[in-house]
Amino acid sequence: MDSPLVPSALRAPFQARTWRAFLFTLTGLPLSILWFVMAVSLTSVGAGLLITFLGIPVLAASLAVSRGMGSVERARVRGLLGADVPAPEPVRGRTGGVFSWMSAVLRSGSSWRHLLYGLLHFPWAVFSFCVSITVFTWAWGLFSYPLWQWVFPAYVGQDGIQLYGDGTHGLYVDSPFEIGVAWLVGLVFVLLWPPLLRGLTAVDRVLAAGLLGPSRLTERVSELESDRVVVVDTAAADLRRIERDLHDGPQARLASLAMDLGLAKEKLERDPEGAAALVDEAHGEVKLALRELRDLARGIHPAVLTDRGLDAALSSVAAACAVPVSVTVELPGRPVPAIEGLAYTVVTELLRNVTGHARARRASVDVWRSGERLMVQVRDDGVGGADPARGRGLRDLAERLRSVDGVLAVESPEGGPTVVTAELPWRA
Repeated sequence: MDSPLVPSALRAPFQARTWRAFLFTLTGLPLSILWFVMAVSLTSVGAGLLITFLGIPVLAASLAVSRGMGSVERARVRGLLGADVPAPEPVRGRTGGVFSWMSAVLRSGSSWRHLLYGLLHFPWAVFSFCVSITVFTWAWGLFSYPLWQWVFPAYVGQDGIQLYGDGTHGLYVDSPFEIGVAWLVGLVFVLLWPPLLRGLTAVDRVLAAGLLGPSRLTERVSELESDRVVVVDTAAADLRRIERDLHDGPQARLASLAMDLGLAKEKLERDPEGAAALVDEAHGEVKLALRELRDLARGIHPAVLTDRGLDAALSSVAAACAVPVSVTVELPGRPVPAIEGLAYTVVTELLRNVTGHARARRASVDVWRSGERLMVQVRDDGVGGADPARGRGLRDLAERLRSVDGVLAVESPEGGPTVVTAELPWRA
């Protein structure tokens, strides 16, 4: 029932995801009853025994059972609803002993959230089970009623489903018109059944994500650890690039300069004219080496950026670009140097891509502030097809932006145009 010729509303009752959601509501009730009973029993006993030492291990056991049930629930949510709820941080004792483990469990916020889930999910599981099974029964029962209506006169001794009866009179669904109306009512309920299930299971997704997953603080710590790795890798890559540029450029020229000056020194007395020619060549090498060093320093952090800001620095980059580039910078002030330098790097890398790959006739750079965010947009009229998944340059740039809570958005259909938007924190 996945044909595009059939409307999605008519396909939904027969799709596998609908039946998986229904199975989720059915299996949720017995599991929630088990979890609720264990959580209430163990927690109550543990709380009552807190006046003695026995209450502590009982409470720890209650939390441990809740964490185990949470693993089952996350697997159920992932398998039947397709929602991946990450596991929370594991509980580890400081010394590795039993008492250390109990202390860690009792101090773990995720353990108490698992216990809270077991308490809150039980009434919701009862409600969703009753609603889903009731609607399912009436929907498919009435929808298929024309197929099994003959059962009543043949085996029950009445003409059809009884709508009313007082011992003297009875109203049955038995005429063709009434059977048709019952089928239409069943059809309506069948079509309403999938969105009803989606609404019911959406609550389960929210509860599972909020109470059975890692805390926001833990997620933030993980993000910061990942960003730290990106920053370290980026810094190492920059150092390798600088080393390579120095080795291939100024260092090679300076080595050649030293050799020329050494030859000139040897020829100075017996061949003054030859020595002068070598000195003249060395003078040209010195100029080239100085120019390469200035270009290298400008690539690391140009002085114009420090002295005059993004407007002047980006205008300088645009003037050196092989493609005509218009620059518009509308900023009320200057962000912190680190963000300003990253914005400069973003534009430099994107314009390098425009020159090398886009085959564009013109490009534009727009920089503005939106709330507490610095927005940078580079647009070109080239061939398009830029994709961070295929190009390492854009992917590295996106990772670099993520390390400062930034975002890189690429819109580049085949045939162009290409619009790359970078969003960075302002942090003035």
